[in-house]
Amino acid sequence: MKSLLSTLFIFIGVLQVCASSILIPMDADGQRDHLKAYGITYWVLSKQQKVQWLLNYRGGSFLLPDGDVIRKECQIRGVSFEILSDSQTENILSEISSPSKNQDAVILEKAPKIAVYSPKGNQPWDDAVTMVLTYAEIPYVTIYDEEVLGDKLALYDWLHLHHEDFTGQYGKFYGAYRAAPWYIEQKKSAEALASEHGFSKVSEEKGAVAQKIRKYVIGGGFMFAMCSATDSFDIALSAEGVDICEPMFDNDPSDANYQSKLDFNKTFAFTNFTLERDPLKYEFSSIDMTSKRGNVPKESDYFSLMDFSAKWDAVPTMLCQNHTALVKGFMGQTTAFNRDEIKPTVMVLGENKLNGEARYIHGVKGKGFFTFYGGHDPEDYQHRVGDPKTELELHPNSPGYRLILNNVLFPAARKKKQKT
Repeated sequence: MKSLLSTLFIFIGVLQVCASSILIPMDADGQRDHLKAYGITYWVLSKQQKVQWLLNYRGGSFLLPDGDVIRKECQIRGVSFEILSDSQTENILSEISSPSKNQDAVILEKAPKIAVYSPKGNQPWDDAVTMVLTYAEIPYVTIYDEEVLGDKLALYDWLHLHHEDFTGQYGKFYGAYRAAPWYIEQKKSAEALASEHGFSKVSEEKGAVAQKIRKYVIGGGFMFAMCSATDSFDIALSAEGVDICEPMFDNDPSDANYQSKLDFNKTFAFTNFTLERDPLKYEFSSIDMTSKRGNVPKESDYFSLMDFSAKWDAVPTMLCQNHTALVKGFMGQTTAFNRDEIKPTVMVLGENKLNGEARYIHGVKGKGFFTFYGGHDPEDYQHRVGDPKTELELHPNSPGYRLILNNVLFPAARKKKQKT
C-alpha cells in the first residue's frame, strides 16, 4: 500500500511539473465564451504576468502561465481552457514558428490603461465598447471634455471614442429629434460646457477636443472609434477654423463655400469627402455608405476580414483575430466607409466588396495608432435611439464584438522592430 501511494504521489507530482501552460482556445468549437476569454487574458496581464497571443492558431488563442489561481478564475468566469505539458507547449510554439505556417506568437506584456470618452449621465443609446468591457470584466475609466482639455489623456494607453459628434451639430439629430426632451437637454448641456471652457460655440470646443486627441495619438496613444465618432472626428480636424454649422446649431450662418476650405492633410483616415449641407438630413458627409448601399437584406449583410501575414504584418493580424473570417454586418449612423475616400496609407481590415465599402480600418499617425469600426452594435442590426441595450450573455461568441476586444489587447503587445 505504501508503495502504491508513493507511486501515486510521484505520478501526480510529474503531472504538476509538466503542466507548464494554460491554453485559452479561441476557435469556434473550443471556446464557450470568447468575450470573457479576453477578460481573463487582461486579468493575467494585470497581475504582472506575460501572455502569448498565438496569431492564427485556433482562432487567435492565448497561452497563459499555469497556476491554480488562473485555472479557478477561468472556471468562475466560464472560460474554456486546456492544460498543456512542457512538451505540448514546445510543440505548438515550434509549429507556429515554422516558415510554412502563417502564424506567430506575440508577447503581451502589460495591461493597458483604458479610457472611454463619453458624456456624463444617461444617453438615449448604448455604446458597444463599454458594454463589452463590462461583460468581459475589463476595467476602464470614463472621461470627457474636461479631462481631454485638461491634458489628462497621457494617463491612458488606449482611448475609445463613444458615439459622438465632434462637428458641433449634435449628431445631426435636428430633423427628427429637435423637440425631444433629451435633445434639448443635451444641446443645453453642451453649450454650458463649451462656455465653461471659454468657447463661444460648441463646434469650437469640440474642435479643440479633437485636436487634443490628435496630439495624443501622434504622441503614441492608441485610439479606437465606432459609428459617428469616426467620420465626425476627421471632419472636425479638416474643418479647423472653418464654420460648417448652420444657424440652428450655433446661432449664426456657416462660412460661405466652406467645402473648399477643408484641409484633408489634417485628417487621419479620410480624404476628398463632401460634407452634407442639409441640417435636416441625418448624415455628415459622403464618407458614410449607409444611404448608398441600397436595400441590403439583413440575412446577407456580411463583411469579410482581410488575411495578413502573421510574421510580417503582426499588427493587422492581431486586429483581425477571430474564429470566422465572415462577420455579420450591422448598421449605425455611420455604417461603413466609402473606399474611394480612404487615404492610401490606411489599411482596410474588413470589407464588403459587393457594396464597395470598408467596415473596419486601421492606420498609423505619428507614434500612435487608430482604428475606425463602422456601425453601432455588432449584435443589434439596426439599433435605434431608445432601443434596449444588447444582453451580451446571449452573444458570448460574437465575432463582431471580438474585433473590439482585439483592439483593447493590442497596446499590450511587445513592440517589434520593423522588418525590412
